[in-house]
Parts: sequence; C-alpha cells; structure tokens
Amino acid sequence: MLTAIISVIAYLILAPLIGGFLAGVDRIITARMQGRFGPPVLQPFYDVLKLREKENITVNRVQDFYVICFFIFVVVTGGFFFAGGSLLLVIFTLTLASVFLIVAAFSSGSAYAQVGAERELLQMMAYEPMVLLTAVGFYAYTGSFRVDDIMQGSNMSLIPLVGIFAGYIFILTIKFRKSPFDLSMSHHAHQELVAGLKTEFSGRTLALIEVAHWYENIFLLGIVFLFFVNGTILMTVIGIVVCLLAYFLEIFIDNSFARMKWQVALNSAWIAALVLGGINLFIIMIG
Repeated sequence: MLTAIISVIAYLILAPLIGGFLAGVDRIITARMQGRFGPPVLQPFYDVLKLREKENITVNRVQDFYVICFFIFVVVTGGFFFAGGSLLLVIFTLTLASVFLIVAAFSSGSAYAQVGAERELLQMMAYEPMVLLTAVGFYAYTGSFRVDDIMQGSNMSLIPLVGIFAGYIFILTIKFRKSPFDLSMSHHAHQELVAGLKTEFSGRTLALIEVAHWYENIFLLGIVFLFFVNGTILMTVIGIVVCLLAYFLEIFIDNSFARMKWQVALNSAWIAALVLGGINLFIIMIG
C-alpha cells in the first residue's frame, strides 16, 4: 500500500514535468528535421503559463465542466496504473476521459470542433481494439490484469508478446496525435480544421487540456515499460530507454508522413490488431 501511494504521488508530481519536457524536446527535434532552430525546450511550460493568464472565453459553462472531467479522469487513469491496479479498469477510465473531451467539443456548437469530435470518435474506434488486446495479452501470459502482478513477475513479457507490443506501438501514433493520424486535432499548423476538436477552447481550459495530454503520454509510455519489467534494475533501465526510443520514433513518423484519411487510420489499426495482436494472442493460448 505504501509503495502504491508513493508511486501515485510521484506520478502526480513528475508526469506533467516529464510530459512537458518531452513536448519541448518534440518541438526541437521537429524544428531540426524541418531545417528550423525551434523554440526552447521549456516552451510548452511557458505556453501553459501564458494560457492560464489569458481571459477564459468559453461558449458555455458545461463545456468547461466536461474538460475538467476529462482532466480528472486522465489523471485518475494514470493513478490507477501506477498504483498497480487492473489494466481493464485503467483502459475503461481512459476511454471515459476521451468521451468527456468529445462531449465538450460537441457542446461548443462550432462546426470545426464538431467535425474534430467526430474524427476523435473514429480514432477511438481505431485504437481501442488494440488497447484491449494489449490488456488481454498480459492476462493470457501472466494470468492477471493487475499491473503490480505483472511487474512482480520474473519473466519479461516482450518476447512472448512481441506481436502485441508491435501493435501497441502502431496505435501510439494515433494516441500521441502524430501524423499520419493526427485527424481530430494537431499540435502543428497544418491542421485544416483550425485546431480541430479544441477550436473553441482557450485560456485556462486549453491549458488544462495540454497538461492532461502530458499526463496521458506518460501513462501510455508506462504501458510500453510494462513489456520489459521483470524486477531487475537492468530491465528497468532498458524499459525506460525503450520508452524514450518509442517516443522519438513517433516524432520521426510525425515528420515523415503526410496526414491520411480516417479510413486509412481505421483500417490499418484494425488490421494491426487482428494480425499482430490476434495471431500473438492465439499463439499464447495454444502454447
């Protein structure tokens, strides 16, 4: 219990700091790949502080309420994960958080935000099967959905779950909102929907969304780490390094591919889930 409490407190404090720092590194690497100098690494923090100082203009009060719920459930999702809770509960909580953000966009009445919300729903349909297969894969191999049970195991999960790992890395492109699947919103200026789902958000509300994404990214990388942990310091270090490499891979993909249609995102994610995740799960079941 004490370990779980310490882990949750560390997540609450460190996740936005690490997530914001990674966002700054993302901007610098992106700028270098595009032949630009780029902003300072702490620019995401400056942006959030500046947003908090701006006047908070919203279409309606309900919109802010939904965004607050989105932020709370994203934080709770990571709290469940780092406390060693059930992966199924973690996934369902994260899905609920996404639903609140979508409803917030729909409530704004903006055409741009509503189209972004519709695309966000399509993206959820694309990545959810692979996310669920990831949880089922851990259960099939370890016999438990609980994160603490998986982490206490003596065997690394990567080799027997290599197909599921590859499928999860694939859908991270969608979850991190990187090209070619940055359909509903984008951190870059090439989004044809203005700001997509977050078009009508501003001030403290938009700052809350940005910080929530930092929390969410650290949680998503935590699942990557889960494939490598086996109770040894060596694999812990390797897991952290692979998390960083996975994040940098997504940055490289983001700057190497143009955005594709939602049909491509949906079809490719389902194919990855069926081929990589489904076959891997079948092999575990008969093995």
